[in-house]
Amino acid sequence: MTELETLTARIDGLEVRIAHQDQTIEDLNATITEHWKQIEDLTYRLSRLGEQLREVESSAGVREGPEPLPPHY
Repeated sequence: MTELETLTARIDGLEVRIAHQDQTIEDLNATITEHWKQIEDLTYRLSRLGEQLREVESSAGVREGPEPLPPHY
């Protein structure tokens, strides 16, 4: 193999490697984007559940703070 053929083969190998790396980066970016959407959705849902719990507690007359000791103490 001549020096030119060797260099051409090396460049071809690098181009293939870069193409695979570019695809991997795109796949990872899509995964991260999807995960962020899920995190935002779950954060919103958790916030809503917290609000609902506070509403239920306030309508049920639940007191804030520690529960008092039972009478037999």
